[in-house]
Amino acid sequence: MPTKQGGLELLQHPAAQVLLQSTIPARLAYVWSDGTPRVIPIWFHWNEREFVLATPPKAPKLKALRENPKVALTIDDNNFPHKVLLIRGTARLETVTGIVPEYAKVAERYLGSQPGKAWVEQLGSMIQAMVRITITPEWVGLLDFQTRFPSALPL
Repeated sequence: MPTKQGGLELLQHPAAQVLLQSTIPARLAYVWSDGTPRVIPIWFHWNEREFVLATPPKAPKLKALRENPKVALTIDDNNFPHKVLLIRGTARLETVTGIVPEYAKVAERYLGSQPGKAWVEQLGSMIQAMVRITITPEWVGLLDFQTRFPSALPL
């Protein structure tokens, strides 16, 4: 019997692994200070335990994350049959001097080796610190539209 939605084991599913290693940005959903929902695209690093995101220390989303750290992430592709990885968790924030190490790895994954290094060097000349955002999955969902479908479908 397949793992039910919510199970952390879904992170080991082949469809999830493809998404976790992809260059598709995650979509980070959080609640703004006024109670309205927000979703932003953001690069991510998966270290087999947690998602690591990074942002400049003056990013507006940090205020909201400090007030309400409950978040959701999605990583989904545009190829049929679509694959969608859904994550829920709690964001933890840590200010880091310089560039968050995982961010440097992510830049190379998304941009390629040399352009990634160049971007990190340029960013390092613009900011003295970053905020490392870690999200440990508390709930995981996976859709692959072959064996795992949205619950609303009568399959």
